[in-house]
Amino acid sequence: MHIIKKEDLLEPFQSPTGELIYELIGRPKEHGGASKHSLAHVIVPPQFSSLAHYHKISEETYYILEGRGRMILDGQEFTLSPGQACLIMPGEVHQIFNDQEEELVFLAICAPAWTPEDSFDVD
Repeated sequence: MHIIKKEDLLEPFQSPTGELIYELIGRPKEHGGASKHSLAHVIVPPQFSSLAHYHKISEETYYILEGRGRMILDGQEFTLSPGQACLIMPGEVHQIFNDQEEELVFLAICAPAWTPEDSFDVD
């Protein structure tokens, strides 16, 4: 069994664009050693975004907890609000922006579990 809360993590991964990623469940032993899925708590500060990227293997779902996110998925743009989920299939280029004045907070679930080798940035 692996029980963790975001506050238990000493430091989140901070992307070059300012996104804070707290991997709660994942492949590393300290994150439970899960191989079939992973779970991250993500915070995008106001006026920041993720990098445009895609995954070759993992399906990913964003579930919005707080704030509003402007999402671009394979060239289509839409807004995500609390309580909404967005499925991202392998190969789909995606990027989420926080154009608001409050934090954007969401869960990112990947199946199989996310690995850095399965993230490909888009120029």
